[in-house]
Amino acid sequence: MPQQLTGLSSQRGSGVTSIVLLLIIIVIAGKLVIAIMPAQVGDYQLSKTLGTQLKEANNNGETAKQFVERVNRQLSINADYDTTAEEVFTFTNKQPGQLAIYKDYDKTSNFFGNVDIVNRFEGEINAASVE
Repeated sequence: MPQQLTGLSSQRGSGVTSIVLLLIIIVIAGKLVIAIMPAQVGDYQLSKTLGTQLKEANNNGETAKQFVERVNRQLSINADYDTTAEEVFTFTNKQPGQLAIYKDYDKTSNFFGNVDIVNRFEGEINAASVE
């Protein structure tokens, strides 16, 4: 009978330490996704808006100044009040009807305490890259 007791009392499956570590990893991964995803989605929407506005401005033969005003107006309509066109892109071609821009900006998200995640977005946007 003593042999049966040692067999029954042996540990099976995950221990408490393994479960706690798994929970910590899940929480950190979830927090990381929550910190990164809004910036990624925001960049996608901003790139789409910039591309659409650039195509319309080039079709209408607008100047660089008119394009900046157009983008700022659209950002205001989209309720993106903390972003201005001047902070997000620079012109690579300022000729009316052939405007091209280079998007280059950062978004900072808090991760834990005083640890921040900085998302950097950059890339060229021109009328040819818009569907």
